Amino acid sequence: MSVKPGVGKSTSCLFLAQCWADEGLDPLLADADKGASSLGWMQDAGGLDYPVVGQSTTTMHRTLPDLEPGRGAVVVDVPQLEDHASIGRSALTYADVWLLPLAPGGMEVRRTFLKLRKALDEARDLREQLGRPRDPLVELVLLTRTNRPYATKTGPDADFRDELEKRKFRVMNTVIAFNDDLYRQSYGMPIKTEGTTYPAAAQEIADAWEKARTA
Repeated sequence: MSVKPGVGKSTSCLFLAQCWADEGLDPLLADADKGASSLGWMQDAGGLDYPVVGQSTTTMHRTLPDLEPGRGAVVVDVPQLEDHASIGRSALTYADVWLLPLAPGGMEVRRTFLKLRKALDEARDLREQLGRPRDPLVELVLLTRTNRPYATKTGPDADFRDELEKRKFRVMNTVIAFNDDLYRQSYGMPIKTEGTTYPAAAQEIADAWEKARTA
């Protein structure tokens, strides 16, 4: 999830779900965005290696548990919170892992820090009201559209990471480099994760979840 569009939410959902499908985990992708980008990708691709279902509702925290049996992972493509806050809160109430894709840049910093923490706190309040743990098991920031395919020590990507970490966000080591050929221009095609860093991201997320779950 993110407060705004264009940071790679749907792309990340689709590629991460493919990574877990490749591992035999039989994931389910719930498309909660009214724009239905993930559903559209599945349709245009003639089907994917996992099911995609529509869940653009404010009650998915009640309906998604019924879809879990037999699935090794459930991935939720959440719409931007600045326009669909109630749907976002429902998704965040349901999820054990909160993944926040963010693209490094000055505007991202401004729009993110002004709205993101408030939105996350509202979701925490709802979780508490519904008897769920206030915090998810894991909360991670995934840097997308970066200048390099790896975490850098200097430059805009590193500066953005530093700002996030100062604000107590946990930033993943894996990053997703800007590459239209692999991502935006592959819309509607079968998803291939080879040559991307999404398999490493999927593993890092799974490791963080397992560590938190068994702590």
